[in-house]
Amino acid sequence: MTTDSPSRKAALKADPRLNVYFSSEDERRRATRAMFDEAASGYDRAERITALGSGAWYRREVLRRNGLQPGMTLLDVAAGTGLVAVEGQRLIGPGGRLLALDPSPGMLAELRKKLAVETIEAYAESIPLPDNHVDFISMGYALRHVGDIDRAFAEYLRVLRPGGRVCLMEISRPQSAYGQLALRTYIKGVVPFFARLVGRQADVKKLWEYYGETIDLAIDPETILDALRRAGFAEVNCAVTLGVFREYLGRKP
Repeated sequence: MTTDSPSRKAALKADPRLNVYFSSEDERRRATRAMFDEAASGYDRAERITALGSGAWYRREVLRRNGLQPGMTLLDVAAGTGLVAVEGQRLIGPGGRLLALDPSPGMLAELRKKLAVETIEAYAESIPLPDNHVDFISMGYALRHVGDIDRAFAEYLRVLRPGGRVCLMEISRPQSAYGQLALRTYIKGVVPFFARLVGRQADVKKLWEYYGETIDLAIDPETILDALRRAGFAEVNCAVTLGVFREYLGRKP
């Protein structure tokens, strides 16, 4: 069985709220894959209704300003239904190459309805690609679902070409008590209400409830930055938008 890294243990804080979903890394993988598979068909509609202002324009702008350019090879990790991949495809254009990786076959099936894309059913901790293979790695709001960020970041560094960049979009707890209360109210009150309006509401509602718990237990930003540095990334930094949206960035030397 895969063991949790120290950084992941710190992130989850051994919080009993997650025992509802799983109690080990093997169970986490089975439980989360099942949740994503079951919610896949209603995921995009739920995301459009409940997104915290992080729509397509925001994802595209984050990728653009952090160096994704026409002709690049992009690996989108935890691609899901392709919300980030679609924007990445627009930026790399017809001369680029898009690879989408996700452990959920249900999510990848939804993605392939949107894009003619190379899909890889795998986890971030074990990427079945050669060394020095891609120019840019993106990950949208999924880092908190990774079991071992040290292993994932080591894989990111391995498959990136020298000079390649990683861009991790994530939601984190606001620093102020008021901001934390507002986000918790939105996640636990507003989101479940709107999630009930979409198709397959029970499946989507369960996934959004899990989202709420993991956002509340989000990995501390400095822990993520330290893990990127340990993996060997240079120019590591974090940009914050509206006190909630974070972009963790690094470059392979």
